Amino acid sequence: MFRLQGSKVLAVDMTGDSVKAKNGSMVAYDGQMAFKKLTGGGEGLRGMVTRRLTGEQMTLMEVRGQGTCWFADRASEINLVNLQGDKLYVESSNLLATDGGLRTGTTFTGLRGASQGNGLFTTTIEGHGQAAIMSDGPAVVLRVSAQYPLTVDPGAYIAHQGDLRQSFQSGVTFRTLLGEGGGEAFQIRFEGDGLVYVQPSERNTIAGDV
Repeated sequence: MFRLQGSKVLAVDMTGDSVKAKNGSMVAYDGQMAFKKLTGGGEGLRGMVTRRLTGEQMTLMEVRGQGTCWFADRASEINLVNLQGDKLYVESSNLLATDGGLRTGTTFTGLRGASQGNGLFTTTIEGHGQAAIMSDGPAVVLRVSAQYPLTVDPGAYIAHQGDLRQSFQSGVTFRTLLGEGGGEAFQIRFEGDGLVYVQPSERNTIAGDV
């Protein structure tokens, strides 16, 4: 069971089951725990080859045992996502932990990935269980509907879930108008029905400031 202690520490209560977490993110535990480094983002040899080819990097460890284990990473804010057989798309650098039974993979995201310097792929998580994702500052969860599509700064994007279509587009932003942009501005447009997670901070992007 995942639970937050404050907003920056994840506590996971285990009774012989397992959790997959970002390598090196364990900060404390009680009881009996065993730790094992996973290859290919927990997807085995095939996952390791796929991630090496796609440039989508993710190093996870498996924690199994009886007791409570606490996780954190550089004082990042943590958000819990409940999955009921659906799929979560998340930047690998923003993934902290998942239930051991959830499946991870990679998927093609188009040109959006190129704008961030993270390749053309992103990490997927699917199944039934919980995932913990991180953000630089408190994350905002935004609803997308047929009537209200959403446009997002690629540097602020963390994750999304639901029946969403995304497209990569160029555009003009307030920063560009103020002369603070570093080049052509790019944005991600989401349409459909679902949720998008954004952070109040921006990654550096290759495609220019947005």
